[in-house]
Amino acid sequence: MFSRVYSGGLSGMEGYVVQVEADVSPGLPSFHMVGYLASEVKEAEERVRTGIRNSGFRLPSMRVTVNLSPANVRKDGTGCDLPVAVAVLASYGVVEPTLLKDSAFLGELGLDGRIKPVRGVLSMVLAMRQAGMRRCFLAEENISEGLAVEQIEIIKVSSIGSLVELLNCPEQIKTSIRGTEAIEESVYAVDFSEVNGQKLVRRATEVAVAGFHNILYIGPPGSGKSMIARRIPTIMPELTQAEQLEVSQVYSICGLLPQGRALMRERPFRAPHHTISAQALTGGGMIPRPGEISLASRGVLFLDELPEFEKRTLEILRQPMEDRKVTVARVQGTYEFPAHFMLAAALNPCPCGYYPDRQRCTCSELQVRKYLGKISRPLLDRIDLCVEAAPVSYQEIRQQEINESSAAIRERVENARGIQEKRFAGMGIIFNSEMGNREIRHFCRLGDQEEAFLQMVFQRLGLSARGCQKLLRVARTIADLDGQEQIQKHHLIEAVGYRDLEERYWGREES
Repeated sequence: MFSRVYSGGLSGMEGYVVQVEADVSPGLPSFHMVGYLASEVKEAEERVRTGIRNSGFRLPSMRVTVNLSPANVRKDGTGCDLPVAVAVLASYGVVEPTLLKDSAFLGELGLDGRIKPVRGVLSMVLAMRQAGMRRCFLAEENISEGLAVEQIEIIKVSSIGSLVELLNCPEQIKTSIRGTEAIEESVYAVDFSEVNGQKLVRRATEVAVAGFHNILYIGPPGSGKSMIARRIPTIMPELTQAEQLEVSQVYSICGLLPQGRALMRERPFRAPHHTISAQALTGGGMIPRPGEISLASRGVLFLDELPEFEKRTLEILRQPMEDRKVTVARVQGTYEFPAHFMLAAALNPCPCGYYPDRQRCTCSELQVRKYLGKISRPLLDRIDLCVEAAPVSYQEIRQQEINESSAAIRERVENARGIQEKRFAGMGIIFNSEMGNREIRHFCRLGDQEEAFLQMVFQRLGLSARGCQKLLRVARTIADLDGQEQIQKHHLIEAVGYRDLEERYWGREES
């Protein structure tokens, strides 16, 4: 007897529908699984046979053939255990085929017949809904994740035995109810009100977040660089529904979605150690999975002690920062992962950390140049703001007055983001940091006084065309924070201040 049930698989970020076909016929007793299968999928044969037997079903010994299609796509993971078991039981006549034509099944099968959770449920359920599936049966731990997808029934199952009862008695099916999770504002464990001093660094961070600019912090150890960077998500606007879905898909595929949570609601903050490999940063592997870059998408990727990272690892960042995506090419296909992140990096100005304070710094000029030279000019070109974190005084550390909170800063950032959203409506970009030559010419027009000042800065700092564009993008964001339609001279002066530090430490850039 022949039967067909539906399941799901993952290809990079995208889910797809898998057809599981089973045929039971007379012949030498055997169990064959065919298709383009990874080793863990082939091992489903033993899990399914043992799980069915331990669930109390005694099936006659016959020739069982299971096919997973499409045959040209490699199937991996353990999510097909449950549909294989259902297809086999349906072929034996144990399960009524009534509900199988518009139902999908996802879950790993234990040897005792219990159904276990799998990764990537969100992407696979989305694919099932697009394919017209009416309902999906999931393990209890995956229910909240499945409920994030609208217009498809999500049904909780705990074991093979209980699933067979539901399929044979559809009137007993109870659909899980969505919409019970309260939509609340994101709550972070840190706040900008905890940061004393460093007014310049706080202001630069606000500008960077408002225009989604990449930012570099330079300063001695203990000056608060990491402390401020970790508070960047607290002043970013709330994730939109589309952003929540995108972020949650990445975390679901990596198995990092918090248990019991349907969607990620906080902006991601990823701070990989400087020993991270290039592949772990970008993603990949024989079966491509997202890396730290994609896990930071729609949030912040913080690289502390930037010169300590391997040069090859840092250079890999360049293309994702431009394209806002990571492309991984393999023989079986090309996979794309999101990379729409804000880069925040921090470094000491020299190996000992105290340059240019010659009373404390013990490094030679050659050591300083060699240390800073680990960061290439092409990577610096993709960082719009560079700000120095000065040592904090005792009075600043011990001050009792309450600092400005993240909520107050976030309100200004949201206003500036709203201006940009209206400005770039229908243009395919969202932030000032994404402006190209055409947008800069149109939206960064200057008056005569501002034009003369920019020309003077251009000549004095020896800026290249790229450097001039970076300065104008930052000035445009500063003007947005002030609610000004026209860029004023003081906006340019502040933007030059964030540029001057880079020239001081790395010298003039080459055209």
